Amino acid sequence: MSGSTPIHILLVDDHALLRKGLASLLRAAPDFEVVGEAADGLDAIAQASALRPDVILMDVRMPGMSGPEAVRHVLAALPDVKVLMLSMSDDEDAVFEAVRNGAHGYLLKTAEPAELFGGLRGVIRGEAPLSAGLAVKLLREFARQAHEPPAPAQPQDALSPREKEILTLVADGKSNKDIATALGIAENTVKNCVKTILEKLQLENRVQAAVFALNHSARTPPTGTAPVVGGHVARRAR
Repeated sequence: MSGSTPIHILLVDDHALLRKGLASLLRAAPDFEVVGEAADGLDAIAQASALRPDVILMDVRMPGMSGPEAVRHVLAALPDVKVLMLSMSDDEDAVFEAVRNGAHGYLLKTAEPAELFGGLRGVIRGEAPLSAGLAVKLLREFARQAHEPPAPAQPQDALSPREKEILTLVADGKSNKDIATALGIAENTVKNCVKTILEKLQLENRVQAAVFALNHSARTPPTGTAPVVGGHVARRAR
């Protein structure tokens, strides 16, 4: 996304007052353009197909069709669209369902405007913004489902040594630029490697890759610190 081209955003929330407030807030920033609003999941699917936004800012709990369910339908039709969940709740089931269905990030409505703006810009760059504490909740949910046998197509051994190294850095919260600097390779090479890693592990996005790496290496973010995913430092939710 070039500096002269605004990020086109579709807002999805069943509370009209909050939607209008978010629209006003985003329109005050020169690099955002709110192209549409939707009040529920079904409306989000229709609006996304018609408007082709760059990012959908999606609520989780809505009447009719929930946000996580809408994510699945939207990304099936428009795989290049980025979906950033915005919710009052950090409920583990809701977080896991949204990420499992392909959401590219998950922020809480208690976030400061700067965190929201950073999340929207970061998700366009391929980062995976998460509010503080959510990475731990994702790991807990994966562990709860550990009794289910992993899919044969997801072994970490399918990755090359370089891909494993990059995956570890993704889990450490490094952006593509940071990884390129650390490894002494081109940023575009990192971007292509991350894409290959996702394909090999049959994962949807960087959030799932980071959680996969943490889960398979038995590492968790230090207690009391804000996790960093995709180069975006999450502020601690209050």
